[in-house]
Amino acid sequence: MRALPKVSLHDHLDGGLRPSTIVEIAQANGHRLPTTDPEELRAWFRDAADSGTLVRYLETFDHTIAVMQDRESLARVATEAVLDLAADGVVYGELRYAPEQHLQQGLTLDEVVVAVEEGMRRGEQLAAEAGTPITVGTLVTAMRHADRGLEIAELALRHRDAGVVGFDIAGAEIGFPPSNHLAAFDRLHAENFPVTIHAGEAFGLPSIADALHTCGAERIGHGVRIVEDVELGEGRDELGLPNARLGRLATWVRDRGIVLELCPSSNVQTGAATSVAEHPVTVLKDLGFSVTVNTDNRLMSGTSLSREFALLVDEAGWDVADVERATITALSASFLPFPQRLALAANVIRPAYAS
Repeated sequence: MRALPKVSLHDHLDGGLRPSTIVEIAQANGHRLPTTDPEELRAWFRDAADSGTLVRYLETFDHTIAVMQDRESLARVATEAVLDLAADGVVYGELRYAPEQHLQQGLTLDEVVVAVEEGMRRGEQLAAEAGTPITVGTLVTAMRHADRGLEIAELALRHRDAGVVGFDIAGAEIGFPPSNHLAAFDRLHAENFPVTIHAGEAFGLPSIADALHTCGAERIGHGVRIVEDVELGEGRDELGLPNARLGRLATWVRDRGIVLELCPSSNVQTGAATSVAEHPVTVLKDLGFSVTVNTDNRLMSGTSLSREFALLVDEAGWDVADVERATITALSASFLPFPQRLALAANVIRPAYAS
């Protein structure tokens, strides 16, 4: 699985740090950690994230964000994230983060973005030298519980030609609908800038509908709870699809090819799914939804994209054709320019799966 080329759309920069890096930076800046042993810290993050609630899951980020507050640390974390993705066989990835969370030591929003982009480009260079070439774009994220959406949207636009490829909102979903940031989305749409929105993870169908119809999202981050608008029956129909009755929102999402950035292990941890074997990604795939597979937070879930696909193969009956389909879907839905998508598909992804 690791040798197959993969595409990652939903990966949080502050959720994928190396434990050894956290320990080193925390010791330098005086931040107190649950443990200073890297392997014990790795286990602590995974165990703390296994609480079954999104709120508790998000609390683990207090420690990762604390060590991402200066230029050198931000660039280092970005470089290492790119190298880790490349080593896992990812050939194109989008890494997202919220610049407003990295201002505690006096950096400006623009300085945060510049530091991260410098780290990303360095990671791409080192990965190419190591024989594992990768292209990475960043998604600038606004926190949905804050009131800085328009400001962060303007930030993304200022850096759109320097590595920032899209905009997102993230954070606690219940009580903070995407439409709270409508001014930001209107501004981005006016500038023809891509948008994905976290929706349908901790909150259900209204969140997805708001993201799509009010805010104009091109993709849905998670979206796992669209399955609440699907009533499954027995057996399969004459086309080989599972017998099911789709509600109007689920029909809209499926028939228009709205891409879902599904994250199986993370969804199990936050209680959005009961297990990888029963995760809705499989039935949604079988029903013709445009599904992609992602890691969300590699550190908190103790995972990689290869591991996520391997779990689906082992526990949910996926085969190599399913992995290829999800990979091509992710590439097609990425915010990478079309000629580069076409070249990756023709020259890298399809030949690898064919062999």
